[in-house]
Amino acid sequence: MSALTVTTRETAAGLVLEVAGGLDYDTAPHLRGALQHIALSPGHLLVLDLADCAFCDSSGVSAFLAARNRALACDAGIALAGVPTAIARTLRTVGLDQVFSCHHDAHAAAAAWASQSKDREPGPVGGTLGTSDTPAPGKQVSGSH
Repeated sequence: MSALTVTTRETAAGLVLEVAGGLDYDTAPHLRGALQHIALSPGHLLVLDLADCAFCDSSGVSAFLAARNRALACDAGIALAGVPTAIARTLRTVGLDQVFSCHHDAHAAAAAWASQSKDREPGPVGGTLGTSDTPAPGKQVSGSH
């Protein structure tokens, strides 16, 4: 399996974690570790950008849920972006397409978050499957596993 790289960058909406490589039993702890070292603020959005995620097994899905739990504990939102077809199929199979808001890319996730935040009541945030599109670049701040 290919090494996992997690790149973190800040946006106006919150944080984007770009996940690249294979996300499996051996590499999921790297994503979980990155989640422990980020600062989420209430009302902000955490985006997991999976556009370069080559593979995801049940350990990866569990790491997505850990990210969601971390975001909710911080009163922040969470969205997935650039979800590859195979991973989207897995999320639908286990019903997580009803838990995670999914977007074409991180920019689209932030735009959807901004438009929803005008009408949002305080409290837990999440979402259901959706789509949008527009790309955004980032910089690497954490290394490979």
